[in-house]
Amino acid sequence: MIPLSVLDLSPIVEGSNSAEALRNSLDLAQHSEALGYNRYWVAEHHNMDGVASSATSVLIGYIAGGTKTMRVGSGGIMLPNHAPLVIAEQFGTLATIYPGRIDLGLGRAPGTDQMTMRALRRTLATQTEDDFIGDVIELAEYFKPPPNERRPVRAIPGIGCDVPIWLLGSSLYSAQVAAHLGYPFAFASHFAPAMLMQALEIYRARFKPGLPTAGLPGALTKPYAMVAVNVVVADTDDEAAYLFTSLQQRFLGMQTGKRGPLPKPIPVAEMNALGSPAERAGMQQMLTVTAVGSPATVQAKLNAIIAQTQADELIIAGAVHDHAARKRSYELLMGKSLQTV
Repeated sequence: MIPLSVLDLSPIVEGSNSAEALRNSLDLAQHSEALGYNRYWVAEHHNMDGVASSATSVLIGYIAGGTKTMRVGSGGIMLPNHAPLVIAEQFGTLATIYPGRIDLGLGRAPGTDQMTMRALRRTLATQTEDDFIGDVIELAEYFKPPPNERRPVRAIPGIGCDVPIWLLGSSLYSAQVAAHLGYPFAFASHFAPAMLMQALEIYRARFKPGLPTAGLPGALTKPYAMVAVNVVVADTDDEAAYLFTSLQQRFLGMQTGKRGPLPKPIPVAEMNALGSPAERAGMQQMLTVTAVGSPATVQAKLNAIIAQTQADELIIAGAVHDHAARKRSYELLMGKSLQTV
């Protein structure tokens, strides 16, 4: 099996609150580290009742401080919401405190709605694709070693920090940018799988090896692709299908703009009766890259995804309402059982 990592949105579940969601994220990170997962990423979203990871850099520090060896990072920081210098300082600080453990995944979407987007950065409406590339390059420049005393603006901490930069995307654009700059690429197929194969093909075909003399931190000599997958594992297929209904309800709600905490699971028959045919089709399309079932069932599905995508790594999104069942899902996926973590 290729390396497995964890993607966490710090879900606020029905009947709970943000404080418990954040404590659960740290607990899951510690659990994942003990299980042998490769990295633990949290994602930037705003103004969403069911997501507690809005202050992404702060949450990364909380998780890195509570773990010991696992890489911790962003999946991702939505760069158009921020000045590159601010992110360079934040991640430079994180990399200074936790050297060799911090990843910086960058996305281009706002991670929210139009009204909140304007509240985050009022100039966002004028951003272009060229602006995003420029922002990525500017951000990378702040990490360049050795320090250039003639550089008028510097990230302190940040200069010379080892912060691998990833490009994240759900379309073809970020694949092209990652290929052009020689960065690792992660595709958000856990909610937008339509262009997965085309994006991977473009990334690999157009990849330009990063040259050390170019000084782009984190640049690679060959392509490295990570694919995001929704995974729910339980002792039986039926139990996993029941747990999975929480995520299905959330994605069904996306079809009509309904927000809220992650719902409690419901009987599968009841789930199958919800929504119009068009809404159900939309939900099912978003959840195409998903593996749900017993360990054997999920293993077979993941093997098929790996064979199809030739992914170098999978990052697992495992939204389950019950925290203990969520931890158990990650245990079963890794094929280990931990009594205490």
